[in-house]
Amino acid sequence: MFVTPSSLSPCPNSPGSANFLENPTLCFVRLKEAVLLESVLEVSLPIRFLFIILGPRDSYKSYHEIGRAVSSMMAERVFRTDMYLAGGRQDILQSLDEFLDCCIVLPPNDSTSEQLLKELLPVQQNLLRRRYQEVKVVPGGHRGEEDHNKKPKEEPPEDPLQRTRKPFGGLVRDIKRRYPKYLSDIRDALNPQCLAAVIFIYFAALSPAITFGGLMAQKTQLWMGVPELMVSTAIQGIIFCLLGAQPLLILGFSGPLLVFEEAFFKFCDSQEIEYIVARVWIGFWLILIVIIVVACEGSFLVRFISRFTQEIFSFLISLIFIYETFANLAKIFMAHPLKTHYNESTVNIPSEPQPNTALLSLVLMSGAFFIAYFLRQFKNSSFFPGKLRRIIGDFGVPIAILIMVTADFLIKDTYTKKLSLPKGISVSRPADRGWFISPMGLRPDIKPFPVWMMFACVVPALLVFILIFMESQITTLIVSKPERKAVKGSGFHLDLLLIVGMGGICALFGMPWLSATTVRTVSHANALTVMSKGGKPQIERVIEQRVSGLLVAILVGVSILMEPVLSLIPLAVLFGIFLYMGVTSLNGIQFFDRILLTLKPPKYHPSEPFVTRVKTWRMHIFTLIQVICLAVLFIVMFTPASLALPFILILTVPVRMFILPHIFNNLELKCLDSDDASVNLEEEDGQDVYNEVQMPV
Repeated sequence: MFVTPSSLSPCPNSPGSANFLENPTLCFVRLKEAVLLESVLEVSLPIRFLFIILGPRDSYKSYHEIGRAVSSMMAERVFRTDMYLAGGRQDILQSLDEFLDCCIVLPPNDSTSEQLLKELLPVQQNLLRRRYQEVKVVPGGHRGEEDHNKKPKEEPPEDPLQRTRKPFGGLVRDIKRRYPKYLSDIRDALNPQCLAAVIFIYFAALSPAITFGGLMAQKTQLWMGVPELMVSTAIQGIIFCLLGAQPLLILGFSGPLLVFEEAFFKFCDSQEIEYIVARVWIGFWLILIVIIVVACEGSFLVRFISRFTQEIFSFLISLIFIYETFANLAKIFMAHPLKTHYNESTVNIPSEPQPNTALLSLVLMSGAFFIAYFLRQFKNSSFFPGKLRRIIGDFGVPIAILIMVTADFLIKDTYTKKLSLPKGISVSRPADRGWFISPMGLRPDIKPFPVWMMFACVVPALLVFILIFMESQITTLIVSKPERKAVKGSGFHLDLLLIVGMGGICALFGMPWLSATTVRTVSHANALTVMSKGGKPQIERVIEQRVSGLLVAILVGVSILMEPVLSLIPLAVLFGIFLYMGVTSLNGIQFFDRILLTLKPPKYHPSEPFVTRVKTWRMHIFTLIQVICLAVLFIVMFTPASLALPFILILTVPVRMFILPHIFNNLELKCLDSDDASVNLEEEDGQDVYNEVQMPV
C-alpha cells in the first residue's frame, strides 16, 4: 500500500508545507514488512511503501500533485516491481527514467480535444507494449531488459524432460544432476519440521496400506493382502529413498491400481488362470517395457500431459480417498445398524451388531478429520507465538490420532473395529503360496501355466505401466511446480525406472507393484513446506531431503512387529485421516477452485487470470468439460470395463489437444490450462494493455 502522508504537515491548511525548511525535502521508504499506520490512514490497511515530501509553504500547491504522480507510478506494475527489487537510489532513478520514457505528457489545457487523445492512444499503446515485452525477471530476483546487457544473463534451469537423443541419455543426465546433491539431502533433514512430517506421513502411509490391503484381500480371495502390501511398501520405499531422484515422492498403493487388480483377478478366475502367477509374467513385461521407454527417453511424453489432464487425475485420486472413507463408514453402519433395542448379552461380541458402534465410529472419524484440519488452519492464525503455533500445526495429524485413540480407549462399553495387523511376517494365504512365486505355476507338474498367457500378459502389463507412468509422472510434475520453490530438481527417467522395475521384481514374490501416490506425496511436500511470516503466508521453500521418506518406509516395515500397540487404533480414526488427505489435497487444484466459483456470484470471484481474462460463462464451460471427463472415469471404475481405465484416462490428452482449441482461443486456454499464470500481452488487444495501468497525462 502506498500513501502520501499529508497528516505529517505542521500547517493544517497546507499539506506537506513546513516553514522551517528552505528547500523541498523528500524520502521514499520501503518497509521490510507491511504494517498498519493508524495515525496516517482512516482505514486499517497494511502499508509497505511511504513517500514523504515536505517543503516551504510558498510551493505547497505542487506537493499534492507530486504525490498523485508518484501514486500513478506505483500503480504501474513494472515500476512497482522495480520498487520491490530496488537495491538503492540508483535503481530508483533508473526505473523513474524508464517510466518517463513510456509517458506522453500534455501541458495543462482545458480545451484538449478528444481527437488528439485518439491520435495519441496508439502511440501510448506501442510504448507500453514494448515496455512490458522487454521486462524480464531473472532467477536472481533482478529485473533485466533485452536492450541492456549490464549483467550477464543467468542460464535457465535445465529441463529434465529435454531429450538428449542418446540411448539412456535422460537417465544418465538425471544421475549427474541429482546425485551430487546427495549429502545436502542428509544435512537438510536436521530440521524439527522433518520429524513432524515423518509422524504424519507414517500414519498417512500406514492407513492406506492397511485399508487397501484389506480391500485387496477381499477382491483377490486372499492371494494378496495386508502383509504383502506392507512389506512391499517398506522395501520399495527404502530403496527409492536411497536411490531416487525426487525423494519427496511417497510410494504406495492407489485406487486405480486396486481397480486393475480386481478386474484382472476376475478375468483370470473366469479363464481358470492362476492369478498370482500371471502377475509374475506381467512383472517381467513391465521390466522390459520400462527399459525400452527409459532407453528412448519416453518420459518426454509427459509434456503432452497438460494441466487439464493433471487436475482431472489428481481430483480422481482425491475423490477415491473421500469415497473410500464414506464407503467403509457405510459398511460399519450396515454391520452395526441403529436399533431401538439390543440384546445386552451380545454386547462386546464383534460378530454381533453392537449398540452405538456406528455412531462412535462416526464421531471418531469426524473428530480425527476436524482436529487435524483445524490444527492445519491454526498454524497460520494469530494465536500464540509463531514457533508454538507452527509446532502445533506441524504435529496436527499425530495430535488428532492421539486424542481420538485416547477417547476410544476410555469408552469401555462400546465396541469399535480396530486396526488388524498380521502377527509376524507371513503371507495372507500360506496354505497355497509362499513368498516366492514360480513363473511356471504354483504346481507346474500338475497344472503348468499356459504358454499363450505368458505372451498375452504384455497387454495387462501395458495397462499397469500406463497407470504407474501417469500417476508417478503427474505426481512429480505437481511436486516440481515453480510455486513449490523446490530447487534440487527431479529425475523423471530415473524415478520411472526404479518404480516400475521394483514393481516388476516384487511380482515375483507375490507382492503388489506401487506408484508415486499423488495424495500422500502432496501431503508430504506440504508438511515439509516452510511458510513466510507476516500478513499473507507465502511459500519460502520446501525441505528437500531423503531422511523423512526413508524413516516412513522403515516404520511401515517395523509396524508388522508393532501389532500389540497399533491394534489399539480404531479403523474409524484412520478413515478420518483418509478424509483429511483427500480434502486437503484438493487445495491448489484450479479445477476444484473453478467448481466452487460456479456457486459464487461473479462479484465475489478472485482476481486470478483464469477469472479476469476469461468470460465467466466460458470458464464454466471449460470446468463442465473437466467434470464430464472426471465423471466418466469415476463411473468406469465401477463397471466391467474398469480394466480399460488407463486408456480412458489417456483419452483426456487428445481431448485437450484437438477438441478444446476449437472451443476456446489461445488466450483462454493459456489462462485456464497453463501452469504459468502469466499471459503474453501480445495476445491481448491494445485497449486492455492501455487500461491496465494509470498514466499521468
